[in-house]
Amino acid sequence: MKFDFVYLGQTVLKYQVPLEVFVGLNELYEKRKKELPKANKQLVGKIEDEVSLFYSGPNNDKMHQHSFLPNDILQWFDSVFNHYLIWNKIGENQRSINSIWVNEMKANEYNPVHIHQGKLFTGLSSVMILKLPKDTGVEYSAESKPMNGRLQIIGSANGQFSKTDYSPNMKLGDFYVFPYDMRHCVYPFNSTKEKRRTLVCNIDVDYNPVSSRTGMGQLEELNK
Repeated sequence: MKFDFVYLGQTVLKYQVPLEVFVGLNELYEKRKKELPKANKQLVGKIEDEVSLFYSGPNNDKMHQHSFLPNDILQWFDSVFNHYLIWNKIGENQRSINSIWVNEMKANEYNPVHIHQGKLFTGLSSVMILKLPKDTGVEYSAESKPMNGRLQIIGSANGQFSKTDYSPNMKLGDFYVFPYDMRHCVYPFNSTKEKRRTLVCNIDVDYNPVSSRTGMGQLEELNK
């Protein structure tokens, strides 16, 4: 049976982080955690340990520009976001990484439903899984659909037969990329002293939503 796929909504793409990037980011965080700037004032998460690795936004009383990341890591992030945009047939654009930070959640902490933005309202956000607790505690109901410690991304489509949300079975090294304005949250877990560590990267994307649309040619280049 031949068919074409048409999806009238926003896209979440999952990437696998290269081992050297995964190890390097975890090691950098663990070695330099105490000197990394606190990011809590910039964020909505109900999480004690939120620290910044990169920030290029305006200097203010909450945060000053800084980077603790080598250029090759920043270039890797940009290459992933560029792939996402090409896959979604977005052509000419200007990209600029706005912020990168680490959330390290303890039991009973959580991230409420929210969206992201940088210097611009248009852009891409992401969640990288760096560390997961082996046990997320007691599921007090609906044990067949565990949600403790889960990321949930909420889609904009709400018509018949549409998928309204995405709660992946996360694994170490997963990297989820999605638009700034996709609502998402992280549920709390319980009954463990282990921690859940994720990295978030925001990149501003300046583009014309009409003139930047490409044909299939650029997409085919990705598959060569």
